[in-house]
Amino acid sequence: MHSTSSTIRTRRAVRTAAAVAAGALALSLGGCGGSGGKKSGDGTSGRESGGSSVTLPRLNGTSLEVAAVWTGAEQANFKKVLAEFEKRTGAKVTFVPAQDPIINFLGSKIAGGQPPDVAMLPQPGAIKQAVAKKWAKPLGPEARAQLTKNYSKGWQDIGSVGGTPYGVYYKAANKSLIWYNAKVFENAGAQEPTDWKGLLSTAQKVYDSGVTPFSVGGADGWTLTDWFENVYLSQAGPEKYDQLAQHRIKWTDPSVKDALTTLAQIWSRKEYLAGGPDGALQTEFPASVTQVFTGGDQPKAGMVFEGDFAQVNIGETKAKVGADAKVFPFPAVGSTAPVVSGGDAAVILKDSKGAQALATFLASPEAATIQAKLGGYLSPNRNVPDSAYPNAVQQKIAKSLIASGDSFRFDMSDQAPQAFGGTPGKGEWKDLQDFLKNPKDVAGTQAKLEKDAAAAYGNGS
Repeated sequence: MHSTSSTIRTRRAVRTAAAVAAGALALSLGGCGGSGGKKSGDGTSGRESGGSSVTLPRLNGTSLEVAAVWTGAEQANFKKVLAEFEKRTGAKVTFVPAQDPIINFLGSKIAGGQPPDVAMLPQPGAIKQAVAKKWAKPLGPEARAQLTKNYSKGWQDIGSVGGTPYGVYYKAANKSLIWYNAKVFENAGAQEPTDWKGLLSTAQKVYDSGVTPFSVGGADGWTLTDWFENVYLSQAGPEKYDQLAQHRIKWTDPSVKDALTTLAQIWSRKEYLAGGPDGALQTEFPASVTQVFTGGDQPKAGMVFEGDFAQVNIGETKAKVGADAKVFPFPAVGSTAPVVSGGDAAVILKDSKGAQALATFLASPEAATIQAKLGGYLSPNRNVPDSAYPNAVQQKIAKSLIASGDSFRFDMSDQAPQAFGGTPGKGEWKDLQDFLKNPKDVAGTQAKLEKDAAAAYGNGS
């Protein structure tokens, strides 16, 4: 099983930035036969053809350190990418395991005079902090050229501060997916829903068949923020989403009340949650996934909400993605289905020829293609070939992310100051855990969220 820190990494790496058009996402996930047809004039030919597009300098005798919170298979797969960089340049690259929150870990390393050359930062807020503290160094011309060539403007902007590019979004996540046990749905006569009413109806059918509908990894507060963000984005709309993400409206706003009230339609049904609220709050994210796909057609729950990265955990069971484990887009609560996405960005902390070369490599399709082939990974790089992804479901999720272009919203809690949106036992994570425990207290939850947000944002609004 994954450690708590690997669980947290998933969330950012994953958190969410891309709001893909509902129709495109539904189409992309609707079937799993092949990688689909080619498009013209939209970069698809580059994604299919691949080919070398990055020139790297020789760096014999150069040693570099890269810090990230990744563990397990994620770390092992990234090391294979670093090994290719070593092969091409002659540099030696050491992976430095970081603790979460990584911004605190980096602070201690910098205070000790030993910062890593490059750090993988999971939140736009963390990039802004690193720039404000004068830790982060701007990307050089070679890395910027790769960004322009391979990334939509939206992904470039997310990694920039004040118009200056600092971050290469090497990894992304589509966090608007609900995975389900296909046999459970078949036995219940349940269909994939497209709207919230349909989700409630599907949940009731699963419950009536004798299986608890939902598995929730409430021990990791980030899963709960992702639930909220999907409901809020769809119900309140992107303009309100942006305002709340920047604390330009308060958490006591009626739109937040509406979203929490909607969430309570599921969270207040104790019988709908595996183990009830108390059980959910003791379940970490990896277990929330695996318990849906173990136990045959009588698992602990029939569905689990989370991103494409859940495939890593499904892989720990005997379930096969696309057959035993299927997926549908998070249903529309308002007029449009949401897609929240997130990612990890490579940020240079020690400006050198080697660090700039590594950032340039990580911005290239070659680097992302290596990790894409290994599974459990999604890249916002539009020139990664669809064929690089190891299964049809992953290929279609990747296509939907690229198809979103600039029409995305990054995970709201990842845009917030770390104290509010990214710290276990504090801020939004803790407040939504308390709400899961007592979903009748909508007003009290709003008040706590606003109090914690105001403190973290410095009472800005």
